[in-house]
Amino acid sequence: MNLFPYAHATHPQWQMAAALVLAQLRGQMASGSYASQPTLALLYITDHFARAAADILEYLQAELPWVTDWSGSVGVGIVATNVEYWDEPALALMLMELPTDQYRVFSGVAPLGLGFEAHTALVHADGETLELASLVEEMAGRTDAAYVFGGVASSRTTSVQFAVGGNGNISGQGAASGVFSGGLSGVAFGAGVAMVSRVTQGCTPVSRVHTVTAADQNVVVGLDGVAALDVMLEDLRISLEQPREALEVVRATLVGLQQTGRRAGDTSTVKRTGNFGDDVVVRHILGLDPARRGVAVTDRVEVGDELVFCRRNVQAARADLTRICSELREELAPSDGGPEKTISGAIYVSCTGRGGAHFGGPSAEMHIVRRALGDVPLVGFFAGGEIARNHLYGYTGVLTIFTSK
Repeated sequence: MNLFPYAHATHPQWQMAAALVLAQLRGQMASGSYASQPTLALLYITDHFARAAADILEYLQAELPWVTDWSGSVGVGIVATNVEYWDEPALALMLMELPTDQYRVFSGVAPLGLGFEAHTALVHADGETLELASLVEEMAGRTDAAYVFGGVASSRTTSVQFAVGGNGNISGQGAASGVFSGGLSGVAFGAGVAMVSRVTQGCTPVSRVHTVTAADQNVVVGLDGVAALDVMLEDLRISLEQPREALEVVRATLVGLQQTGRRAGDTSTVKRTGNFGDDVVVRHILGLDPARRGVAVTDRVEVGDELVFCRRNVQAARADLTRICSELREELAPSDGGPEKTISGAIYVSCTGRGGAHFGGPSAEMHIVRRALGDVPLVGFFAGGEIARNHLYGYTGVLTIFTSK
């Protein structure tokens, strides 16, 4: 499998940006190092182009008629190899050459049916969708690996997703333009598509790990048998007698939750390493409940879950991103005397709260990825929530590489 052709460009007019992207793609495909017969395209646009999404898709389809399947989404920022486009009109496109019987584009008018056995899936979602977390969990449950990856569209204008399947729409659903709002869409992959995915987190614990001993929906009432609010005040070294100072500290604090169902056996990633693994989700503190001495967070909490107070940390984010890139490189090493694997392409979905500004400079996050993985074809976007395994995350990055021997 050759490298996946990819291209990216910024221009105030989408027609010019698309023309620049097409010129790059055609040059790559003529070089011999890149795939020459791709059929699946991943398209990401910034929200400056969101209202022109249908026109962009129609234009690119006409220029690339052999590409039968399309998927993608919109973000307030998008990424490509070594570059981030923030708050500017831009688009990125990757063309993937995969066996056509090993992937299937799905959407609201072409749901993933029983005719395709999915091993994993790339998922794009609309943040306004009701019960989104449950839908992601359900989607993961329909894959053999119980693993999906992707992100929630982020846009200051229209939230859109691209989904065009060469197999057509499901009977009775009528025609569709390929541009959707609401629900889930994406690409399901069969077991024959080799890939590896990792989650990177960017928070540092500022307390020891506590066990939830009392909870009501999203309100943590007890930690280790003590009122949750009292535990938080002690851990953060603040007092309600100084409300202004206490409020500033609480606003800067998050919680890392490791729900009972996420742990492998009886192990705890936080207790074991002092860092957050992909079985920990980071959530905001919504407010305090003085009557019950509780702490409200933006997720359902149950007795037995583990909770740790944490804060975002640049050094931790850089170190953890480097770590997962190193792990992915190790996956390329030959096993049992077999051939070495290479990266054909990569997808990176990062949180809108990350990006270059958080990492220290323009495109700094993508510079870290490039130094670790090299100049591999990569596209992606900054999301309003990241998807990995069967969970919705926040303040994370999800990096997935497609490999070949």
